Amino acid sequence: MKDIKHIFFDLDHTLWDFDKNSSEALSELFFELALNEEIENLTEFIAIYQRINAKYWNLYNHGKVTKEQVRNDRFIETLNHFEVRNAVERSKILGTRYIETSPHKTHLFPDAHETLTYLQSKYKLHIITNGFSEVQHIKLHNTKLKDYFDMILCTEEVGVNKPHPLVFETALAKTKAKSFESIMIGDNPETDILGAKNCGFSTVLFNPNKGKTNVESIEIQGLKELTILL
Repeated sequence: MKDIKHIFFDLDHTLWDFDKNSSEALSELFFELALNEEIENLTEFIAIYQRINAKYWNLYNHGKVTKEQVRNDRFIETLNHFEVRNAVERSKILGTRYIETSPHKTHLFPDAHETLTYLQSKYKLHIITNGFSEVQHIKLHNTKLKDYFDMILCTEEVGVNKPHPLVFETALAKTKAKSFESIMIGDNPETDILGAKNCGFSTVLFNPNKGKTNVESIEIQGLKELTILL
């Protein structure tokens, strides 16, 4: 790690606690939009949505669905699962309110600010995210994370998503960094870790739930471990 000068972070599921923030937003909207009148179990509603949402994001990461399909179809499929009346019309309202609500949630993984403060004193820090530009910048602003990072790259700007090599090549070009002096930290074994490794980056897999993976990488369960590694 002695040659590292640039640290690239994923945002969702790595710094910004996507599951906690999403669940909080969905819990509010469940009652605001009277979904509780047709769906008995809030916990099941959130679990089904999270499974469907993960499927659509995987498709999006591989260029198989559009941004609009992610935003709309994940909610249509969720409401159809529960046989909610007027699912298409109500999913549009739910999708709009979700985008208005969830990015303003501010739950981060433990020790995020402390770790970034430490790293910022030693390295250039950057963000590479597949998330949509307009919501990612809201998240970074509201959580007071934005000032840690010299470069924030939302892959919409590139036209392809991680793990495509062009994303990482663009990040290197924008930061004037070399791959051998760069490290990628993220939660997704494919999009973050394999994508970065294929472009010559060092990698750290953020795996707080200790899930099984098939990638070779340094692995951490908590962000504070980075202050020891780096």
